[in-house]
Amino acid sequence: MTLLFNDYLPIVVFLGVSLFIAGSLMVAPWLVAYRNPDPEKVSAYECGFNAFDDARMKFDIRFYLTAILFIIFDIEAAFMFPWAVAFTSAGEAGFWAMMIFIAELLLGYIYVWRRGALEWD
Repeated sequence: MTLLFNDYLPIVVFLGVSLFIAGSLMVAPWLVAYRNPDPEKVSAYECGFNAFDDARMKFDIRFYLTAILFIIFDIEAAFMFPWAVAFTSAGEAGFWAMMIFIAELLLGYIYVWRRGALEWD
């Protein structure tokens, strides 16, 4: 039984230390936080609307469209990195598959540009 306890002792110590750190990090803001924010700190910064409003309020659809477009083009760009690493072993079929992928990306970009989704009026 002591052999089994000795095997699991590091896991128990690790869990205890991690729970202590997590608990400390959750309690620390209530102990050291400054509770009187100035108007500049709670003003609209990057999101475009006030920080402490109703969570169910209406917001401009352009924020959503910009986020979706960023995700689409970012994911498509991320697909190019593994292809670039394996470029020499991909062969001619891999090259043309990526050219088709880039052409689709370019067509999507042109479509979005023509529709005016990249304009911020």
